[in-house]
Amino acid sequence: MAELIYYCGTMDSGKSTLALQTVHNHRSRGREGVIFTSKDRAGKGIISSRLGLQAEALEVDVDLDLHKLLVERLSIGGRIDFVICDEAQFYQPEQIEQLARIVDGLGIDVYAFGILADFRTKLFPGSARLVELADRVQTLQVEALCWCGARATHNARTINGQMVTEGEQVVVGDVSSNAVIAYEVLCRRHHMRKVTSRISNPASEQSLPFNN
Repeated sequence: MAELIYYCGTMDSGKSTLALQTVHNHRSRGREGVIFTSKDRAGKGIISSRLGLQAEALEVDVDLDLHKLLVERLSIGGRIDFVICDEAQFYQPEQIEQLARIVDGLGIDVYAFGILADFRTKLFPGSARLVELADRVQTLQVEALCWCGARATHNARTINGQMVTEGEQVVVGDVSSNAVIAYEVLCRRHHMRKVTSRISNPASEQSLPFNN
């Protein structure tokens, strides 16, 4: 039976790399699929990996009906054996429900890849709905690391080098510390203390207040 599978992790855990590898694996066996993405850092309609790999994809705007699009393709004789959904945290909850309908009604496997929580440690609406509906939710085995060497579990946003915990949920940035808006993965301890790699040193960390 077809399944809806959600592969999730923090930034730098290889989500897009795995999505591209999954596409390659299926296509190398002669299978045809549809690839979706949303707000990729490389631009509209692209899946890109920080390892330098990329592929063309269909951009998921807020009003795109994923189920309808696939039904229309199938109705004119198209073949769809699998669906890849990268950056699935940015999809609307209704679009996640459409993915479930693709699995249950059309019998097509859907592989979704994304981030569970934002820089405020709040679940993205798309990710929350995936957790509720997916047949399987799998945490990526490649663990991103905090600057301290511990397993990174949280995504931090910085503006001009300072970590922030308020603002719009979706703001596309970079992982470069030189960018005005940047992102960094941290362990829970350093995320809650707002200790990023830029301001970290053992002597000053002890005097920082613990933020609840």
